[in-house]
Amino acid sequence: MSVPVNINSLDIYMSEINRFQILTSDEEFKLAVRFRKYDDKEAAEKLVTSNLRFVVKIAHEYRNYGVKLIDLIQEGNVGLMHAVKKFNPYKGYRLISYAVWWIRAYMQNFIIKTWSLVKIGTTQAQRKLFFKLNQAKKKLQNLSTKKPEFAEIAETLNVKEAEIEEMDLRLNNRDLSLDASINEDGDLSHRDMLAYEGESQEESLIKKQETALVKRNIAGVLAKLSERERYIIRNRIMSETPETLQDIVDRFKITRERARQVEKEALKKMRYAILAWEGDQMAVNA
Repeated sequence: MSVPVNINSLDIYMSEINRFQILTSDEEFKLAVRFRKYDDKEAAEKLVTSNLRFVVKIAHEYRNYGVKLIDLIQEGNVGLMHAVKKFNPYKGYRLISYAVWWIRAYMQNFIIKTWSLVKIGTTQAQRKLFFKLNQAKKKLQNLSTKKPEFAEIAETLNVKEAEIEEMDLRLNNRDLSLDASINEDGDLSHRDMLAYEGESQEESLIKKQETALVKRNIAGVLAKLSERERYIIRNRIMSETPETLQDIVDRFKITRERARQVEKEALKKMRYAILAWEGDQMAVNA
C-alpha cells in the first residue's frame, strides 16, 4: 500500500483504501494472534490496511493547524503500524481503540515539530495545552459575544494564566516559510523577494576546493576503518536520513552498548583525521 505524497493523489488514495474490508472482531483477533505468535507479515499488513480509513478520519481533526492533510495521514499511518507491532489481542479490546492513541501521538508530534524552530511542547502538559487552547477559546467565544480573556481560558483548562498567555503567543507567531506563495498564481514566494547574499565566485571556488580536500581526507580514513565503523560513519553520521542505534544493533547482531562503543571509536578516528587536515592547511597558509 503506497502512502500518498501529494494532494493530487488524495482522491486516488482514498479510493484505494476504501477497497479494504473492515475486519470483524473475530477476524482481527485471529490475524493479531498470527502476527504476535509467528511474526506473520501478511497478517500485519491486513491489520494495517483495514484501519487506514480511520487514520484519514482522525487526520481531518487536525486540519486547522495549517498542516497538509496528506502529511498528517502519512504520520498517522506510521503510528498505526507502530500500534500493530505493540498490539496485544488478548487484552480484549479492538485494535483501533488502542491504535488511536499512537495515531494521534504521531500526528501531534509532527504538528509540533513543524510549527516552529523553537520548541513549543517541551513537557507533556505543554503539548496537551497546545492542542486544547484553540478548542477552549472557540467554546468560550460561542457562549459569549466577546473574545475570551486569558483568565477565563485558564480557569476552564485548570492552568495558570501565564501559561495560557505564553502558549497563545506561540500559536499566533508561527515560523514563516520562505517557500510560501505571496500571489494568487502561486508562482512567487517570499524566497524570490530576498536579495542575493551568496558567495562570490572566488569564495565559492575556494570552498569547493576545501570540501574536496576534506572528502579525500575522510575517504582515506574510511578505508582504514573496520566494516562496522565504516557503515556507522556512512549511515549514522554522514547520511541525510541517519539510521538509529537499534538499526545498527539489528544489522550486526551486537548489543546497544557495543554499538555505542564502535560508533565512539569511529568518530574518534574521524576527528583525528579532520584535525590532521586542519593542521596541514595551517602549515600551507603560514
